Amino acid sequence: MQKIVTHLVFIAIVLGGGLLIGLNFLPGEWYQSLAKPPFNPPNWIFGPVWSILYIMIGIAGARTFLRDGFSSAFGLWLVQLLLNFLWSPAFFGAENARLALVVIVPLLVVILAFIAQRWRRDRIAAFLFVPYAAWVGFATLLNASIVWLN
Repeated sequence: MQKIVTHLVFIAIVLGGGLLIGLNFLPGEWYQSLAKPPFNPPNWIFGPVWSILYIMIGIAGARTFLRDGFSSAFGLWLVQLLLNFLWSPAFFGAENARLALVVIVPLLVVILAFIAQRWRRDRIAAFLFVPYAAWVGFATLLNASIVWLN
């Protein structure tokens, strides 16, 4: 029962935090005015994708905490969450694609480091971060393209 509660708490923190940040930093006129690459997805896709990813991030965090406590792996998990939560305020809040790029590149590096570190100890947690790494890799390319085009 304790494991289930821990998982639910982690999911609630990550999903709730992501939703709160997303609702407070919505794309506005500034974002609409930016030149975007042809592979820019429609705005409606971001909510569902991030919701699924946040659930997976929460599960991976709970597994890591339950298995290893306040370890270096859990530290990586916390750092990626902090960077993740900083990106929207940097991009949409500050209306600064360059600043957001400075946030998202280390985010991708930390996600990949988490996968590498969890690979031997908890392959499920590592696999839960693979779609996240792919999406953030795509988002990094998108962010860099927006910087380049503007």
